[in-house]
Amino acid sequence: MLDKTFTPKDAEPRLYAAWEDSGHFKPKDDPDAETYSIVIPPPNVTGSLHIGHALNNTLQDVLIRYHRMQGKAVLWQPGTDHAGIATQMVVERQLAAEGNISRRDMGRDAFVERVWEWKEKSGGTILNQLRRLGASCDWSRERFTMDEGLSKAVIKVFVELHQQGLIYRDKRLVNWDPHFQTAISDLEVENREIDGHYWRFRYPLADGSTYRFPIAHDEDGNPTEWEERDYIVVATTRPETMLGDTAVAVHPDDARYAGFVGKSVRLPIADVEIPIIADEHADPETGSGAVKITPAHDFNDFMVGERHNLPRVNLFDRQASLLTEDDGMGGLDRIPPELRGMDRFEARKTIVAMMDDLGLLDGIDDKKVMQPFGDRSGVVVEPYMTDQWFVKADVLARDALAAVEDGRTTFHPKSWEKTYFEWMRNIQPWCISRQLWWGHRIPAWYGPSIVLLENRGDHHLIELDYNEPIPFVAQTFEEARKVAFRHYEKTDGIPNVIKSSGEHIYDGSFDLVADRQAAMSDDTLEIALWQDEDVLDTWFSSALWPFSTLGWPEETEELKRFYPTSVLVTAFDIIFFWVARMMMQGLHFMEEVPFPDIYIHALVRDEHGAKMSKSKGNVIDPLELIDEYGADAVRFTLAALAAQGRDIRMSKDRVEGYRNFGTKLWNAARFCQMNDCRPHPDFDPKTVKATVNRWILSEAEAAAKAVSAGLDTYRFNEAAGAAYRFVWNVFCDWHLEFAKPLLSGKDEAAKAETRATTAYVLDIAMKLLHPFMPFVTEELWSQTAGEGGRDTQLIVADWPRLDGLVDAGAQAEMNWLVDLTTDIRRLRSESNIPAGAKLNAVIVGASAETKARLDRNGDLLKRLARLDAVTLGDTIPDGSLQTVIGEATIALPLEGVIDTGAEKDRLAKEIAKVEGEIARLDKKLGNERFVANAPAEVVEGERAKRADYAAQKDKLSEALARLG
Repeated sequence: MLDKTFTPKDAEPRLYAAWEDSGHFKPKDDPDAETYSIVIPPPNVTGSLHIGHALNNTLQDVLIRYHRMQGKAVLWQPGTDHAGIATQMVVERQLAAEGNISRRDMGRDAFVERVWEWKEKSGGTILNQLRRLGASCDWSRERFTMDEGLSKAVIKVFVELHQQGLIYRDKRLVNWDPHFQTAISDLEVENREIDGHYWRFRYPLADGSTYRFPIAHDEDGNPTEWEERDYIVVATTRPETMLGDTAVAVHPDDARYAGFVGKSVRLPIADVEIPIIADEHADPETGSGAVKITPAHDFNDFMVGERHNLPRVNLFDRQASLLTEDDGMGGLDRIPPELRGMDRFEARKTIVAMMDDLGLLDGIDDKKVMQPFGDRSGVVVEPYMTDQWFVKADVLARDALAAVEDGRTTFHPKSWEKTYFEWMRNIQPWCISRQLWWGHRIPAWYGPSIVLLENRGDHHLIELDYNEPIPFVAQTFEEARKVAFRHYEKTDGIPNVIKSSGEHIYDGSFDLVADRQAAMSDDTLEIALWQDEDVLDTWFSSALWPFSTLGWPEETEELKRFYPTSVLVTAFDIIFFWVARMMMQGLHFMEEVPFPDIYIHALVRDEHGAKMSKSKGNVIDPLELIDEYGADAVRFTLAALAAQGRDIRMSKDRVEGYRNFGTKLWNAARFCQMNDCRPHPDFDPKTVKATVNRWILSEAEAAAKAVSAGLDTYRFNEAAGAAYRFVWNVFCDWHLEFAKPLLSGKDEAAKAETRATTAYVLDIAMKLLHPFMPFVTEELWSQTAGEGGRDTQLIVADWPRLDGLVDAGAQAEMNWLVDLTTDIRRLRSESNIPAGAKLNAVIVGASAETKARLDRNGDLLKRLARLDAVTLGDTIPDGSLQTVIGEATIALPLEGVIDTGAEKDRLAKEIAKVEGEIARLDKKLGNERFVANAPAEVVEGERAKRADYAAQKDKLSEALARLG
């Protein structure tokens, strides 16, 4: 016999261990079985389960369990990402807390070894937390982006793309984190609105000329006042970059500056001339209409510089301080000695003061500005010109764009395709190098360039220049040596005669060594090769995830079987960073899309619709919810709220409600068990006779098809809703009530049929719920078996494929009874009739069919609706509650049941109270300042309250009207 309650904290670990031990998380061996596969978006190895992970992995597991029950060979590929900057930060903080030396003092090899030690001991915590959620991944195939096999794939891809001209090294503008001293991706940049300023500076015209500038305008925008100027005013939020200006831009159609395009201004402090150019980047409606262009310190300015071939003048070093040494980009010469080495924000104050002293500070305006911060370091990110490795993403994007355009891959919801197209059609070179130590080290070795000093006939004097190194890209050092040998042997047609910076000439031989310092023996010059210090962006390795995890570049059986995968489930914020890059790499290296479907889920917000954040104190921890309510309740809540294109509003109340749903199922199973409703191996659902049994089988078929349709189209909320309604509202609320008289009756044949039918439908209910609520359903499955037990665990039981069970006549009759009972219960509740009071019902205008239904179901109706009698009549008695079902009117006489006068007074008071609330909310929502300034979720909450009160008023008014 089932226990009175299901205890998740005791049952979940036991059930999960049984699943793992069974081997059912692995794909079935049947070579003829249809395959289905999903790769898990690899969480950071440093991560822990948050509510977004819980949603993402719940939806994946729902699909995995659903398709596994359909008999497919299912692979859910798990693993973690090495998360370069995040992991390096964790270990560096540990070292600091322990009072140890920094990573730079440790050296690269020792530090990386320490990171691996941390990873083995503490990394992957999140995967164990996914087990608590019930994730049925094939853990035997767990991968890590820096596994040997995956690393081999990463290196191969880099080398081949380089050989194809799709990877190159260039000096471009990147997001630079001055704390970690590395380039970072846009996803690692957090843009925050802060209080800032617009500093307005005057740049003098270089030739000393003057012009009239309009300073006042009439209503039509025509100038009415002018002033004489010998300068152009520019505004900036970053005065510290002005020394790097290489132009001032004005709009081509701005008549105020038409005569100045092609002329110059003198850049203050730096004391250099820079041109005035025409470019649409300048907005005539903003400020003076003129903007300073600093290509080396602003992404928009960089593009303007590209269009006009402007020089890129860098001012900062890697710590975002003003330069102290020449970097070859001309910035040092523009920086006054007293500013060199100064922090950028100190330099800002100093430069503003200097401009003020020169009389060139035109004014300061307060302004809200968006400022980029490193999401890990918390420092302001700097656009920075630096040498990096790039991918020609525009070339790789062509096939990835076409694949979505021609339908080989489809987004769900389809609206996200627009976002994908916009990003891909405007894609920029992808910076893939990071100045970190933890990650896939770039497979490029550098050697010196060779400078011919003197031609002496058969002898040549040659110098090795290590300041302009040559990269040799290869998968290993030995391969790089071969490439380098071929290069040096052919250099300027000079065979083997090399002179270092010393005095001796060496004829005949040289060697390449993995040492930064060159050395000479008696007859051999050693040329140093050294590997690139940088590592690859983690998105580079994760872009290969759908095929590298399956063994590529080896032709493994798993790769043949499970690529392309079936669907990708992910969040919208990484469509560009991960989804697009998997599409590009999958098509390029596998010549096939990595997945035909992409399901994009929304954000999980708090119950008021606000984004969760630690600062707001509204973060919901899924592990705490699992501790309190069990994994099933958390999973079902997330799935039931996962409507396409709509954010999820999460609250503990909802989770508690779905925990109660699990309890409802448990109690229903106990009822079935107590009434000996057990699965019968010979039961044929198509042979049942009782109307109630034919009805519940009809409803079961409809529910199974609705749940399947929802999951097949990634409408998780519709699938969960269909399962919920069938189990709670149909099976538990109605069928078990309908079945009670048959189960306690004397007709043994009807009793046996009802027991078998009820057990059969309970099995269907457990199967339909299993993808959403795997733990409680698996426990019930094992404990509600018939004689001989179950053939298998529920996790691999056959998914319900019901057909031919729908009986329209049985559905019409029993649904009529449901509607009639529901209406009578509603009337009783709205009219405040005591629960124990028995009423009479008078049916007026009943058809022959209705009369026949009453004959068959009258006793059941009386019991369910708490009626003393049900009679037929020609007229409606005075003082009756009324409702209409079909052609008949149902009247409930109230004489002697309640004091109608008192009830009218009560209802009138309730209506007045609700009207007062509506008036209060109308006043609040009619306040334009409140609507404009209050958070959107607060305004929406007040509107929802108003709608609820309006609905209450309608119901109360209807109840009052029924009393006459």
